[in-house]
Amino acid sequence: MIAVDAASSALAGLLPPASEPDGVNVMTPPAADLMDAWLTSRPASARVRGQSQKAPAGALRFAFYGRMSTVEYQDDLSSRGWQRDSALHLIAGYGVIVASYFDAGCSRSLPWSRRPQAAALLAAVADPGRPFDAIVVGEFERAFSTRQFEGLLPFFDEHGVGLWLPEMGGPVDSGDSVHQAMMLMLGQQSQREILRARFRTTAAMRVQARDQGRHLGGRPPYGYRLVDAGPHPNAAHARWGRRLHRLDPDPVTAPTVRWMFAQRLAGWSVAGIARTLNANGTLSPSAYDRARNPHRAGTSWTVRTVAAILENPRYTGRQVWNRQGIDHHEVRPGDKTSRPGGRKPSHHWNDRDQWVISTAVVHPPLVSEQDFLRAQQISALAVPDDANPHRYQLTGLLICGVCGRRLEAQWVHGRAGYRCRHGYTSGRDVRPDRAKILYLREDQVVAEACRQLAHHTGVDQRDLDGGELGRQLRWRGYTLLCTPVSITLDIGEDTACASTDVPAPQPSEARTRADDEPETSPQSGQLPLPGLSVIPHQRRKAFNPHQNHQKRE
Repeated sequence: MIAVDAASSALAGLLPPASEPDGVNVMTPPAADLMDAWLTSRPASARVRGQSQKAPAGALRFAFYGRMSTVEYQDDLSSRGWQRDSALHLIAGYGVIVASYFDAGCSRSLPWSRRPQAAALLAAVADPGRPFDAIVVGEFERAFSTRQFEGLLPFFDEHGVGLWLPEMGGPVDSGDSVHQAMMLMLGQQSQREILRARFRTTAAMRVQARDQGRHLGGRPPYGYRLVDAGPHPNAAHARWGRRLHRLDPDPVTAPTVRWMFAQRLAGWSVAGIARTLNANGTLSPSAYDRARNPHRAGTSWTVRTVAAILENPRYTGRQVWNRQGIDHHEVRPGDKTSRPGGRKPSHHWNDRDQWVISTAVVHPPLVSEQDFLRAQQISALAVPDDANPHRYQLTGLLICGVCGRRLEAQWVHGRAGYRCRHGYTSGRDVRPDRAKILYLREDQVVAEACRQLAHHTGVDQRDLDGGELGRQLRWRGYTLLCTPVSITLDIGEDTACASTDVPAPQPSEARTRADDEPETSPQSGQLPLPGLSVIPHQRRKAFNPHQNHQKRE
């Protein structure tokens, strides 16, 4: 009875009187506020059944810091709540939280200076008038990664701000060797979790694609659409309403894919298929699905688009995964801060032996496996007789004097050559006003370029073969301006010995220039020999073929 009276008296102290003496009613606090006050109030007795009473140690003021990695896949309220509850449990009896800093959508590998709320917390720590005495976090890995802790703890000590961690059961002592070792272990554990999550995710996706044939997300390939495939195999996810999806032929685009494979097997070239699709007005994949392709022009079919469809084994009815990989560019795996400056994760095409293909047919095929494999044997690429790769001496050094593009290397009639199609592709029909394609043989270009370079620099022409010519031109920053009637050495602004990866070529022993013999410098950006037509053009810095011509589709 005594305990009941004491509790009733404590609760009565929290409740305001129902009315004033003059009869004016006073607003009663909401029921939720009354319950919170009752839960947090202590009974009159100093003894709590089952545990001893902990005396407050100084009533510290704490700043809470928390973080969650993603916004799309995590609940801000629940993530913030459990971290704050963990921090409150740690500081119970020692103080209260007076400030809160929480970063949403920030990776743990980002330094505190690049997290908005963490950067604000650092600024508050440096302020002598800060409203808190210490910092508390709900979990080490929510705040720190790898060795971030080592750089922040001296900063906190310098400004007299303590750091409380649940893993340490209280404040961290920077002078304690045990605490230092514990911090290093927690940092490595945080980095290990990133690598472990990557491994477990990719391993699970490999099994799901190979053994279950599941669609693992992403847009469906051209010719297919996504349809419902039943409840999620995980019972909990199924109860939440999550569903699987699978590929099903699109009634609008599937006939186009079947036609493409049929024409390829009939002997059509990839370029011929693209030209026919454009002539018939068939919408390209990016034009058909503009909602998911706003970054593409979507104007026409290209040779590469047709080739990608003909090379995709998903049209055989099997699920395929890991055709593309991701390179994180991390010097230390799992540590995003170890990337070179400005680098971001990039995607690349994996080799065929790394692809994961389902063991069974899991969606309606648009082409049989036999026809798909037959289509892969059709190729327009000539295989060298000696099985050696083709070598080009002047790649990137030839500029088209008609359109300003760089000539592309091409093996023609058993020898190296270069060509420029002036921005046209074989996926379009030839227009009457189209400029004639420029073709040049490498041996003819080398002979003429050696003669002009020797005339300009004094280097013995006999020492300039194809390989040495390319080294000399790259080292000096020269290019060759090519037209159907001329090959002209373009020296631009003389920038010899400019920064380049090519070492400076050594002069020929048969002909060494005297130190006092100056190298003649022309007055203009071209140096044609007598008998060659002069093609006026801008100087090299403004005449960049990668900047001046319109972007290719």
